[in-house]
Amino acid sequence: MCDILVLAFRTDTTRVCTLKLNNDHSSLRFPNLISDRGPTQGIDYMIHHLLSHSNNGDWLKVNRFITEQLAYIAGELDRIQEGERTLLDNSMILFMSSMMTSNHNNDQLPVVMLGSGGQIKTGRVLDYLGKPNRKMCSLYLSLMDKAGVRLESFGDSSERLAEI
Repeated sequence: MCDILVLAFRTDTTRVCTLKLNNDHSSLRFPNLISDRGPTQGIDYMIHHLLSHSNNGDWLKVNRFITEQLAYIAGELDRIQEGERTLLDNSMILFMSSMMTSNHNNDQLPVVMLGSGGQIKTGRVLDYLGKPNRKMCSLYLSLMDKAGVRLESFGDSSERLAEI
């Protein structure tokens, strides 16, 4: 799926894509990843329980694997020249999870942006903890503006994130 996403962008078949690497309530298993339970066992048990109820080595391995898929996509996009920039430079990739850690912790969601869409300043960490406009929909509005889609509001927000 990662290669298909890169190919679709490379051939300009689409400029919008969603790649869901895990469904929070799925029974997805990772038998290819070696479990902390033993060298002959893969992480071959229900992923929902692993990701939402433990912070063990298996949790870290699955999250590392998913993050490596993002790195692979970014690396492939960065190898493709598109004018004076790379395809990664011309893209806006939003990578996030519905939990920061296990135990259903969703009061701080991890969000990573890759690429600049040719307009976003990169190489920064923006912390919205404790700020009044701490809404994902504000981020979405800001990104849609950068993509040329202007909406007055989206979801529960009508305010953009100025830093984006």
